[in-house]
Amino acid sequence: MKAPSAPKQITWIIGLICGILGIVGHYTDVPFLTEHNYTLLLIGFIALAAGTTFKDM
Repeated sequence: MKAPSAPKQITWIIGLICGILGIVGHYTDVPFLTEHNYTLLLIGFIALAAGTTFKDM
């Protein structure tokens, strides 16, 4: 089994932004973010997990 690799910078930024928006949507009342806060967190987590699992992502 190979060791995880660092994700590309754009993948990391997308995951980070989605995660931050999900957290903001959870703690504040912003219509779109509040409705989709768990989805945004999930997308951010999947982006970071895929970025570390696959080499050129």
